[in-house]
Amino acid sequence: MRLLRLLLAAVTLMASTSGAFAAEPQNGVDYTTLDATTRPDTGKKIEVVEFFMYSCPHCHSLEPLMSEWVKKQGDNIVFRRVHMAFSGPNDPQAHAYVTLEAMGKLDLVHDKIFRAVHVERNRLNKDEALTDFIAKNGVDKAKYLEFFNSFAVQTKMKRGASLINTYKLTSAPSIVIDGRFVTSPAQAGRPNQPELQSQQATLKVMDMLVARALKESGKGAAAAPAAPVKTAKK
Repeated sequence: MRLLRLLLAAVTLMASTSGAFAAEPQNGVDYTTLDATTRPDTGKKIEVVEFFMYSCPHCHSLEPLMSEWVKKQGDNIVFRRVHMAFSGPNDPQAHAYVTLEAMGKLDLVHDKIFRAVHVERNRLNKDEALTDFIAKNGVDKAKYLEFFNSFAVQTKMKRGASLINTYKLTSAPSIVIDGRFVTSPAQAGRPNQPELQSQQATLKVMDMLVARALKESGKGAAAAPAAPVKTAKK
């Protein structure tokens, strides 16, 4: 009987702890509010920026869930990504991402680069390897190199690096909402929690922050929080 009471007490404690994690997200715990930023002008929508890297396995794992979340938020948000320059100002993967973005060709190659790096184990960490891979996947090589070496792409690379410094980001993936809230699976998750649960916790925090930003900015009534996102079947 005593053992049964101890087991029931343990279950109760676990349930109460889980409930605490599911409570309203807390500033300084599940997300961070930046001290001083310039809020983006995105009309009636809230800007959401994911800072990621093609080489990051956590970014690859989050990608299908993030895509579903963006669809569910719909007209509430303007979503974009910034590739963090892991190896410095001329990081090959960041440079390739900005080039494809400038060309309007991301939809053609983005998922394929992730797959090549994390499934096919093709590191794609050199400019030449990336250029060849991108050309083999339907992007005109001459046009790609023209954009790659353009002043506009170089300027956008510098702007991305500046944003990372402004938001004081040190890891990927990190998500910035309305230019003033930062969260990530590393922050919204809990110690020893499976990665999927940390990712789902992050999406719930993002739901709350988008709704809050909409309300505080007067940009419109916030939509209901997005439904839980299921993992994509591989």
